[in-house]
Amino acid sequence: MNDQRPPSLKDVARIAGVTYQTVSRVINASPNVLPETRARVLAAVEHVGYRPNLAARALKVGRTRLLGVLCIGTGAFETPSTMEGIENAATEAGYAVTFASTRSRKAADVKRVVDVLVDQRVDGIILMAPQTTTDVAALPLPEGLPVVMVEGDPDSEAVGVALNQADGARAATEHLLDLGHESVWHVSGPADWFDSVERQRGWREALEARGREIPPLLFGDWHHQSGYEAGRVLAGIRAVTAVFAANDSMALGIMHALHDAGRSIPSEVSVVGFDDLPEAAHSFPPLTTVRQEFFSIGHASIGLLIRQIEDPGVAVESVRVAPEMVLRSSTAPLSPIDTRPVERA
Repeated sequence: MNDQRPPSLKDVARIAGVTYQTVSRVINASPNVLPETRARVLAAVEHVGYRPNLAARALKVGRTRLLGVLCIGTGAFETPSTMEGIENAATEAGYAVTFASTRSRKAADVKRVVDVLVDQRVDGIILMAPQTTTDVAALPLPEGLPVVMVEGDPDSEAVGVALNQADGARAATEHLLDLGHESVWHVSGPADWFDSVERQRGWREALEARGREIPPLLFGDWHHQSGYEAGRVLAGIRAVTAVFAANDSMALGIMHALHDAGRSIPSEVSVVGFDDLPEAAHSFPPLTTVRQEFFSIGHASIGLLIRQIEDPGVAVESVRVAPEMVLRSSTAPLSPIDTRPVERA
């Protein structure tokens, strides 16, 4: 191969041991290719470093085969597993991915990041707008551009992929009640996030269904330190025997604070998180949590988006992913407790 020129389809065909036409069908996501042949061609594409000429393809078929990921109010790489699923599914289908994000929700900032994607003539957009204060309907997106929402407003009529957050929170709360705990305290994420609202709802509904007292709600910001601060409050209340945190990071902070206060986990306080981050299995004790399949959610969102792009007349329905409880050692049956307030030095 001539190192002075970029690799071509012919180079890919030679490495894969197939015809030029077969490589072209794989690159253009044609369904008429055997799975093993597709895998061999994609491996050859990766080996030689082939990159399709998107501009030429756009002129030929009217599409760029470029997909945009638009994040409003959050960073594009705060959920790396979701992004990995998006990129993986897009590559398998012969699409490229470009990202644009802004933590600001000001109209000018939002328009700027939308324009970044529109100017690249993306064929469709994966939209991540996790906060209740973002008016998705007002986003300056071109009419007719396919859009799929990821973990957005559960009541939106837009096509989307999301975990059933309320069901996950309900399962976490019911698990603690089934262990004999009289009630469950909750440390929520920020009040203006859809995930926080839905997880609060599931927690509250589970307690109401059992006729249990609903304790005061505590708030964090998804990060360890806010969990630690909430945990210091909870550690000082002897009646607290069960805590459901809205994500694993805060749950780990809560456990740290309980340890520092001399409250034993799980013999005195059981703790449940949400997400099943990698570190959850390696905390002390290992954290019981609600698993959220970030990779699968990202992967499914691309499937829905490409279906809209390639079959615009076909109705596409949203996908709701069922949560899964992961039981570890941070929860246990209720033990007799001393309800006297903790004496502080």
